[in-house]
Amino acid sequence: MDQTILFVIIGGASLLGGLLVGKLVFARNTKKQVEEAEAQAANILKETELRAETIKKEKQLEAKERFVQLKSEYDRDLLEKNKKIGEAENRIKQKEITINQKEASIDKQVKDNEVIKEKLNREIDLVNVKRSELEKHQEEHIRRLEKIANLSADDARQQLIESLKHEAQTQALVLQQEIIEDAKQKANKEARKIIIQSIQRTAAEVAIENTVTVFNLESDEMKGQIIGREGRNIRAIEAATGVDLIVDDTPEAILLSSFDPLRREIARLSLQRLVADGRIHPARIEEVVEKTRRQLEDQIAEIGERTVIELGIHGLHKELIRIIGKMRFRSSYGQNLLMHSRETANLCGIMAAELGLNPKLAKRAGLLHDIGKVPDEETELSHALLGAKLAEKYGENPAVVNAIGAHHDEMEMQYVISPIIQACDAISGARPGARREIMQQYIQRIKDLENLAMNYQGVEKAYAIQAGRELRVIVEAEKVTDATSDQLSFDIAQKIQTEMTYPGQIKVTVIREKRAVNIAR
Repeated sequence: MDQTILFVIIGGASLLGGLLVGKLVFARNTKKQVEEAEAQAANILKETELRAETIKKEKQLEAKERFVQLKSEYDRDLLEKNKKIGEAENRIKQKEITINQKEASIDKQVKDNEVIKEKLNREIDLVNVKRSELEKHQEEHIRRLEKIANLSADDARQQLIESLKHEAQTQALVLQQEIIEDAKQKANKEARKIIIQSIQRTAAEVAIENTVTVFNLESDEMKGQIIGREGRNIRAIEAATGVDLIVDDTPEAILLSSFDPLRREIARLSLQRLVADGRIHPARIEEVVEKTRRQLEDQIAEIGERTVIELGIHGLHKELIRIIGKMRFRSSYGQNLLMHSRETANLCGIMAAELGLNPKLAKRAGLLHDIGKVPDEETELSHALLGAKLAEKYGENPAVVNAIGAHHDEMEMQYVISPIIQACDAISGARPGARREIMQQYIQRIKDLENLAMNYQGVEKAYAIQAGRELRVIVEAEKVTDATSDQLSFDIAQKIQTEMTYPGQIKVTVIREKRAVNIAR
């Protein structure tokens, strides 16, 4: 028991001693950390003070530099202002000097004018005295003349006036005639100069349209395939295109004959596709021809657009652009119509520029002057009046409309460019080798032959082939029977015989074909 108490006392004393020792150690460590923290704070404060001092010095330097810069700018501005003020003062002083000089000059002129005025007054007085003396002498002279001639002064004055008037009229007429002759000579000389310059500056192509196109073949074996069994393929091509195919002994070539270049182009392109494809039979021929005809319409529009772009003409109606494209496949007296219109447009533009007129308007009228030659349907109007009607319909300038209608004197010329278009049209057509009169007459005769057949009821198509020696008439099977086909052929032949003039004979062939078409769906 006593031993246990002793252990407890010893243990309590040990615990108490340990607590005291720990407290002393903690107090010593805490004091050391406080001292270290105070030392670190002192270092941070010192560094902060140094950094603040550095920043303060930098800002002071920047402020000084900015002050120097502003001061230099202010000094420079002040110097410029002083310079301008000095210049203004110099100008004012110079003006003052000039004004003073002018005042002195004006004063001198005033003095000189007064002296001159005095001299003039003295001279006027002298003249008045002389005039009064002259009037007295003149009255005395008139009285003496009246006594001598027994004429009053009024009668003599009237005779003198009549004599002078007659003489003046004679001289005026002579002078007027000389001026007119001189103006005519100068005008003719200037007109010839302008025309020659216009022709020289226009590079014109001379291309005479033919009625035959040569289609080349790779071998003569293709001729038989194109002709077909018993000639059915060649008949289908001729019926679909209206072109006469001539297969002769010419090696590796077939001739396409037609007065219409558009038909020949359709036939040529269709044959080219058929030969490349290899399938040549009537159904395929009709399909290819129809497809080619549609694609050629797109090509016509493209030709028209390219033409107006090359000539620098803008704002044309789409229908007029299509008509311009169709000119590529039309001819005028053997001269290609598009080439003729382009040449006329260029001549008009150059001539209008030489005369100080609007070259773009003149070029526009020159390009459109023959649009009446490519109508979509037949009309009784001449091509000039029809062209003017089309141009007016599609919103063209009144000056262009008048120039188109008046270029063959079928309409009164109301604008300055109208005679220019007429002259340039004549220049383009009158060049040696540009046209063939016989060609146009032949084409007109062929067209009249086709139009004659188209006037009959039930006629679907009419093609003149073999240079107009044969007329093939394709009729609608629903409207024309086999019996009436013979009568129709006879009637057309009789009408051709009575109404047309032609060399040799014309064979009239009426073709009637019945087709039954159904579609399996």
